[in-house]
Amino acid sequence: MRTEHDQAGAGEAPAPKPVKKNYIRPLDIKHGRIDMGHGAGGKAAAQLIEELFLAAFDNEFLRQGDDGAVLALPAFDPAEGRLVMATDGHVISPLFFPGGDIGCLSVHGTVNDVAMSGARPLYLSASFIIEEGFPLIDLQRIVQSMAAASREAGVPVVTGDTKVVEQGKGDGVFISTTGVGVLPPGVSISGRHARPGDVVLVSGSIGDHGVAVLSQRESLAFETTIQSDTAALHTLVAAMLAAAPGAVRVLRDPTRGGLATTLNEVARQSGVGMLLQEAAIPVKPQVDAACELLGLDPLYVANEGKLIAVVAPEAAEAVLAAMRAHPLGQDAARIGEVTTDPHHFVQMATRFGGRRVVDWLSGEQLPRIC
Repeated sequence: MRTEHDQAGAGEAPAPKPVKKNYIRPLDIKHGRIDMGHGAGGKAAAQLIEELFLAAFDNEFLRQGDDGAVLALPAFDPAEGRLVMATDGHVISPLFFPGGDIGCLSVHGTVNDVAMSGARPLYLSASFIIEEGFPLIDLQRIVQSMAAASREAGVPVVTGDTKVVEQGKGDGVFISTTGVGVLPPGVSISGRHARPGDVVLVSGSIGDHGVAVLSQRESLAFETTIQSDTAALHTLVAAMLAAAPGAVRVLRDPTRGGLATTLNEVARQSGVGMLLQEAAIPVKPQVDAACELLGLDPLYVANEGKLIAVVAPEAAEAVLAAMRAHPLGQDAARIGEVTTDPHHFVQMATRFGGRRVVDWLSGEQLPRIC
């Protein structure tokens, strides 16, 4: 039998033996759970990132494998073009609800925050805080939903982070996302820009998201056909801006606090009042019935796929038509106008011919709704 030394030749050192790789078993998605090792930065963390997160979010930026992503920006004149950045934390309970989950919600929420400045969203980052013991199959479902929402919106998740906290010191999973977008030259949209005489538009029925989430709460569970309206609104915004350049003064997505709180924010920022028409505000009968059952006012219930626009009066019909031509604005409505009011009140003409003040939300009506 020839020895290793003989094979190498007289006077030569033996050939090095091949190094055996330390293979790891694939993640047991079906039965596995998050443990503290998944957040320790070692082999278990690397495996979780590669087999669950990278498998779902895969794109050229994440494949760089660095602590940060090197990104390309659209060419624009630095004197005119500007970047928009927004961040949002998501702590919704329950994590899964009719029409969505915390994964897609975390994409839609931040894409919409960027879009409400009139910007085109470009990139997202994502940070996960995961509780020890959280089922891997639920985490995979959330991540895959998030990845699908990102791809559908055309806004990739380009960097991220994962941390694990001890059992009992979290509540499943929390997700924070940050978005970056580019604002075209000449676009200036802000809550400060509403003027007396402007028209207030809403892109569809209000309160759907809040009712859908509440229907799954253990203490409040009830039957409903309502689904969350969670959606990315940037393509709707683009259609509105194209229909009447320079005419859209304010854009907001009425999330926590609902329509009422959002309009109060705008009234205060712009130093104006508002007069709404109750009969014009779209509310689905199922949402109205659920709110009556729970003692809630739909005006204060959260939305995740609707926007409010304050538009110059001469362009209101053109913008409204553009909204109704878009899949996410088919039920858009003209619901009021901006008024001169030194007190900055939002008022509403009721169906019975009277008026009432639509005040700010007092306290937390619906905790952990997004």
